[in-house]
Amino acid sequence: MFKVIRSFVNDESGATAIEYGLIAALVALVGVVAFTALGTTIMAAFDEVASKLCNGAGGTYTASTSNAAGSCAI
Repeated sequence: MFKVIRSFVNDESGATAIEYGLIAALVALVGVVAFTALGTTIMAAFDEVASKLCNGAGGTYTASTSNAAGSCAI
């Protein structure tokens, strides 16, 4: 009986799984923050390129929003 209790107390496999879970949660959180921050930068870069293409074709570009894509009226 003491042998079973001693092996249970010395078993660290559960702690390792919890540590991996915490690391995975931290990586996911960092990813969400990074993608959110880069999302507006990437959207602005695509808007700039689309605006130049639209203006070069003689049109008027309406910038994209978080809910709708940009549009070009020629």
